[in-house]
Amino acid sequence: MAYDYDLAVIGAGWAGFNAARQAQRSGLKACLLEKSRIGGTCLNLGCIPTKALIQSAKTYNLAKKASNFGVEISGLNFNFVKAQARKDNLIRELRQGMQAGLKGADYINSSAELKSNQEIKSAGKVISAKYIIIAAGSRPTELPGFEFDNKNILSSDQLLEIKALPQSLLIIGGGVIGCEFASLFAALGTKVAVAEKMPRLLPGEDQEVSKKIETVFKKRGIKVDTNTDARSLSLSDYSLTLVCVGRMPVTAGLGLEGIGVKVERSAILTNEYLQTSIPNIFAAGDCTAKIMLAHFAAYQGIVSAQNCAYPDALEKADNPAIPNCIFTDPEAASVGLSEAQANRIGIEVNLHRFDFLGSGMARILDETEGFIKIVSQRDSGEIIGAAIIGPRAAELIGILTLAISSRLKVSQVRDTIFAHPTVSESIKEAL
Repeated sequence: MAYDYDLAVIGAGWAGFNAARQAQRSGLKACLLEKSRIGGTCLNLGCIPTKALIQSAKTYNLAKKASNFGVEISGLNFNFVKAQARKDNLIRELRQGMQAGLKGADYINSSAELKSNQEIKSAGKVISAKYIIIAAGSRPTELPGFEFDNKNILSSDQLLEIKALPQSLLIIGGGVIGCEFASLFAALGTKVAVAEKMPRLLPGEDQEVSKKIETVFKKRGIKVDTNTDARSLSLSDYSLTLVCVGRMPVTAGLGLEGIGVKVERSAILTNEYLQTSIPNIFAAGDCTAKIMLAHFAAYQGIVSAQNCAYPDALEKADNPAIPNCIFTDPEAASVGLSEAQANRIGIEVNLHRFDFLGSGMARILDETEGFIKIVSQRDSGEIIGAAIIGPRAAELIGILTLAISSRLKVSQVRDTIFAHPTVSESIKEAL
């Protein structure tokens, strides 16, 4: 059979975009189908816009304490409209860059519906492909009784589009998204409250990191209520309510059930090679509901495209070193096993810790809140996990991700020469 394409990728988020690029590098004729905007959630409604606004808030906060550095500023104001415009312009420029980066893969800006295991209906016609990768992404989860109305009760997508700073903001959900928005809006002067049904904020993170974030939040005037049922809250006390209780895979309307692709709780089921129940159809990114992080989606997209290019040498998507970064102030990040996780599976560990109060560069930056905690296997000395809260945490975690991926021992990292004075030398000090 003659195919229109070797590979068709549905969804142009970070998983689909990287799958299409990998397909090109592997010599496959590929097309990328996207019903909305290239870049998916990460570029348009997630990672990039939130971090752009967070950087604006950090710059404002730094300016407010400029006198600590000998810089006198008068008449300081924050222009939220300008910050939003900068964010939007940045997204447009990056979107153009992604479009240019496809180089040869056909980009089809239309919805897609699977008609068979090798046929897709899109833009009013049916195209054929030997292999298909579904990378349809995710959307914010609605909480019963707190449905999004884009007026008073908002999703994270909708909050990014507001035109003016709210006087007060209630955040239902104290996970990564909730904590990032809490930190952002509190820094800009909004009265913020966070309600979390679990016993602590950031339930998936190291317990000490969660405790530190809560301490910092309360110090900065953020009201934190854990073990709290959202139904007990009075939304009328706040200008806006953000509901961020997770994300759901986007799989409806793709025709999956009609051709026999197995789905469970909206998530596409895959094996260790990212194949669905139909072997020539793969899935990558948030629609698999495995780990909803942009960089993990990119990794899955690359692996799935490689497996389409080299079906006789399938590669497993099983890299355990996946960093998780939280862009609060201070930043937090983790990778590998926590102390508690290691204990649960019977691994005896050593803990290595360093407080940023002891860092010369952290003091220079005037960012001394937080610590580094590294977990190593007691018998082998191998580094198996790390948690950081403090300055440059999202950058520092890359060093420890590399250490875990390369199965480095404590002595190998400890004996490395780190530049001084830097924040990164704190890793050496911890060891």
